[in-house]
Amino acid sequence: MQSDTLAGHSILITGAARRLGAQMARTVHAHGASVAVHYRASSQEADALVADLNAQRPGSALAVAADLIDLSTHEPLIARVVDHFGGLNALINNASTFYPTPVGTITAHDWDDLIGSNLKAPLFLSQAAAPALAERRGAIINLIDIHAQRPLGRHVVYCCAKAGLQMLTQSLAVELGPAVRVNGISPGPIMWPENDIDDEAKQAIVDSTLLKRSGHPTDVARAALYFLGEAPFVTGQIIAVDGGRSLRP
Repeated sequence: MQSDTLAGHSILITGAARRLGAQMARTVHAHGASVAVHYRASSQEADALVADLNAQRPGSALAVAADLIDLSTHEPLIARVVDHFGGLNALINNASTFYPTPVGTITAHDWDDLIGSNLKAPLFLSQAAAPALAERRGAIINLIDIHAQRPLGRHVVYCCAKAGLQMLTQSLAVELGPAVRVNGISPGPIMWPENDIDDEAKQAIVDSTLLKRSGHPTDVARAALYFLGEAPFVTGQIIAVDGGRSLRP
């Protein structure tokens, strides 16, 4: 379904070359937005996505590369998007690193990497984007995780980072209002991790949802669309898109 709900809006989505980020890029673009597709290493996927979006609507998509853990990249990244599109209406902090860190094996690199990508980068990128967002009464969406509240075994550092991102979402809503709205989305079983997970484990996760099925990337994209185009009086809120998984023990 296409509409012009976001016509005239420019949106920066981090980690948008693949997976959930790419689906959000396609969805907001289908509703009229211009999209900056951020990537770190997935240049081929980012270029292909941008080419496809520009073929649909010339000049409506831009690929931007940055290592977000390097804070010196943030202001130039925001400046490039603003210069290209003439402003910035929304930032979606989607880029994330995910892997297990069992206690006894955790390293300083694990901490810096997981906290850096899941908490530090969203904070400092939001700070860099805030003036441009305020000019357009814009919005920030942070991709959190239901495991911000429900610890996931063997993922101590990741869960700490996402718990911090949840509080960051609410804190930024307080700090940046009334000019900028800040909300979060906590996905459940939407896309399986790219590391090994067997069919039995997948089925157990699906069985733990109230809807007895996994979700689809479009479910997360629709939640983002709601925050961006349909919820002008909503800020500081976090929606769990998890099929009811977070209600189960």
